Amino acid sequence: MRFGERGEGYVVGQFALLGLLVLALWLTPSFSPPWLTWLGRGLAGVGLGVLLLAAWQLGRNLTALPRPKPEGYLVQQGLYRVVRHPIYCGVLLWALGSSLAHLNPWTLGLCGLLFVWLERKASLEERWLEERFPDYAAYRRRTKKLIPWIY
Repeated sequence: MRFGERGEGYVVGQFALLGLLVLALWLTPSFSPPWLTWLGRGLAGVGLGVLLLAAWQLGRNLTALPRPKPEGYLVQQGLYRVVRHPIYCGVLLWALGSSLAHLNPWTLGLCGLLFVWLERKASLEERWLEERFPDYAAYRRRTKKLIPWIY
């Protein structure tokens, strides 16, 4: 399922889930003890840092769409040496940290849905990257997808 010529539906869904998560952070009660609130905030901050650094390292290739830009090139340095989708990794770290800092079933559920959504978006993106870049298959074999050294 592509949701548009360049995967536009995945972007809409991603931002809808992020918007719902932000609403849940504002509108639902938190059951986090103070230590988990601080741990979650720290993890969320690391996630934002990873997201921003990965976006900077991607340079002119940066797009919210899963289809790579026609004039783009394959980035394998920096954070991209450790994980194939560090921007998604950063978003997920932010979401998990925020969910732990404001613990309740809504925030955790939306965080889980966001993981599934970004996993599917990344899978579509990888099919297009493999079509576009001959080196992508080797990069894919040696580098984890979303979670460094794990997955």
